[in-house]
Amino acid sequence: MSDIQEIEEMGPIDYLLVEWPEARPHRELAPQLIDLVGRGLIRILDLVFLAKTEDGSVEVLEIGEMPKLAVLEGTASGLLDAEDIAEAGAVMEPGTSAALLIYENSWAAPFAIAVRQSGGQLVSSGRIPIQAILGALDAVEA
Repeated sequence: MSDIQEIEEMGPIDYLLVEWPEARPHRELAPQLIDLVGRGLIRILDLVFLAKTEDGSVEVLEIGEMPKLAVLEGTASGLLDAEDIAEAGAVMEPGTSAALLIYENSWAAPFAIAVRQSGGQLVSSGRIPIQAILGALDAVEA
């Protein structure tokens, strides 16, 4: 299969940066992330863990040093580069850790393929933070 054909058969690609107040990522992340991959809901393209010290320096954490995530070691497509890591580090608070993740929404691949094959294209996308939903529900109840 050619690279172009493989890309045309992919689902939407998303990225996220999740931050924790501790110097190391939360242990409960590993089983949940591995479950999403195992069920075929997502495919991890890139995964990097970061820690930002109180003085503002950013360190890339080795996945292999996190036993529950060791199975994901080497997950790298090359989409993330040093500039992306620097940008992620710039928005992190000092004394925190974070996961920078690029993933394919594998569950949506059949729909995405159908959209592309029918001549459709994505013109807008976004996320609604849970805080906004809770705020809207509170406003409705008031």
